[in-house]
Amino acid sequence: MNHAQEKLARNALLRRDGGLLRDFHAMRWDEPLIMEMGRPGERGVIPPQATDVAADVAPAEDLLPAALVRRSPPALPEVSQPQVLRHFTRLSQMTLGIDVTIDIGEGTCTMKYSPKVNEQLVRSHKVLELHPEQPEGSLQGILEICHRMAGMLCEISGMDDFSFQPGGGSAAAFGFAAMARKYFHERGEDRRDEVITTIFSHPCDSACPATAGYKIITLMPADDGYPDLEALRAALSERTAAIMITNPEDTGIFNPAIREYTQAAHDAGALCYCDQANLNGLLGVSRAREAGFDACHFNLHKTFGSPHGCKGPGAGALGVTAALAPYLPAPHIVAVADGSAEHGIRYHLDSRRPHAIGKLRAFLGNLAVVVRAYAWTMSLGARGLREVAEVSIINNSYLEAQLREIRGVSYPYAEGRRRWDQIRYSFEALKEDTGFGTEDMKARFCDFGVQTWFTSHRPWIVPEPFTPEPCETYSKEDLDYWAAALKRSVDDAYDRPELLASAPHNQACGRIRTWERFVEPGEWAVTWRAYRRKHGGGGRGDEPDERSPQAGLRESRWVVQSGHDDPD
Repeated sequence: MNHAQEKLARNALLRRDGGLLRDFHAMRWDEPLIMEMGRPGERGVIPPQATDVAADVAPAEDLLPAALVRRSPPALPEVSQPQVLRHFTRLSQMTLGIDVTIDIGEGTCTMKYSPKVNEQLVRSHKVLELHPEQPEGSLQGILEICHRMAGMLCEISGMDDFSFQPGGGSAAAFGFAAMARKYFHERGEDRRDEVITTIFSHPCDSACPATAGYKIITLMPADDGYPDLEALRAALSERTAAIMITNPEDTGIFNPAIREYTQAAHDAGALCYCDQANLNGLLGVSRAREAGFDACHFNLHKTFGSPHGCKGPGAGALGVTAALAPYLPAPHIVAVADGSAEHGIRYHLDSRRPHAIGKLRAFLGNLAVVVRAYAWTMSLGARGLREVAEVSIINNSYLEAQLREIRGVSYPYAEGRRRWDQIRYSFEALKEDTGFGTEDMKARFCDFGVQTWFTSHRPWIVPEPFTPEPCETYSKEDLDYWAAALKRSVDDAYDRPELLASAPHNQACGRIRTWERFVEPGEWAVTWRAYRRKHGGGGRGDEPDERSPQAGLRESRWVVQSGHDDPD
């Protein structure tokens, strides 16, 4: 055992035994669903009656078409303020949110610390109470922030203009696909109906253009992990509208020859789009424009410090070169000279854009995300942004140095080459040795108070994958703890398989054993009423039903309940 392995083995002990790992146990409340709580007539807030204007305003139901008026009020829970507070506090105590755990495992998601001071900015009435119909003159402050942020993103990417309408990276990718379609239509090239992507690019780079009507060609990696350049040249034709790829790809492998790929596409008359969801290690290092791309997007809710969780709020900033700028969605924020305005500049919502693809999102997008990103970027400055990338790469290399010492762990492709800001590892050898794969390992890993990992987008080209991304906000101590938890989990798979098989032991709930309700559309229920209709369940004030959600979850065929603490 070498020195690195000795240190890792020592760290993988519990704290009481001289290691790093906490003797963790999650809170478990057996909390009912909010729809099962309260009783008729119970109230948390009683709004005042509108007596002063009631006579001058028509009833709301008179303003709606008859077909949209409900026959009866919605069956909402009727609960008091203390019940609501306790309910959601208890739910939060049963999760491993980013503010209480080390969230390195969510690779491609860039789960970094989001400065809490920025929340004060977006909770100001100047952001919270913006209204889509208020006069443009009263929006000058927020429009200036958006315009300035767009300018900084142009400097970071080399693009000429940005839109913040997309609500996330996928919306931006769809926006580009729609722009490409209109761009070629106006050039009389409607025959261009194909988009080329790579298997290790984000799935939105194939799904979004497919949604926009394109046929998709997917390139597989060569032994070096890069998409094969000759395969790209063979796929390009007069029917190619664009290539849409990620660099570095989700494996963490940066393609240094990317300019050859974009040049090949341009030689075929196609556009080039860079999905920069994996930007964190590139800030101040590489720009999409110099790599030959005509467009790109940044996830402000990832790289630029706005919280990324619960599927939103997000902002996929869509950047383009001057040739594509007229096709950006409308309205578009522009600065115009105005001698009567402060500093001689007025910010205008330009809706008269004959080439624009239309709207991608209501109003101007998720502006609170733009405000947070603006504050984060301004606080760091140009040198600070470069340091974000440098520390991310150092963190990734430091974590890799520890994980390569763990038996059963490997990372295919580009052997001997450094990854960028994340790595797609594999538990293939562990699976062959023990029968336990990445999903099994997640169940044990979280017993040490650490959020589990993102495995991989489907299909799993890297077998039994996991993808940590140690962003710049994680400390050396965080990285050591994460590696120690993984080391301990792997050791259990080899040395104490019965403990691994019954994991998790210290979580609020157990492991889902079967997935029928997730993969069978007939089992899905997206509302409480649909759930009760399909699966039964007691309602507000009802006696507990044997087929209530809690009863269903307790059935062993659905979930194995958490056991006792780790015997250590």
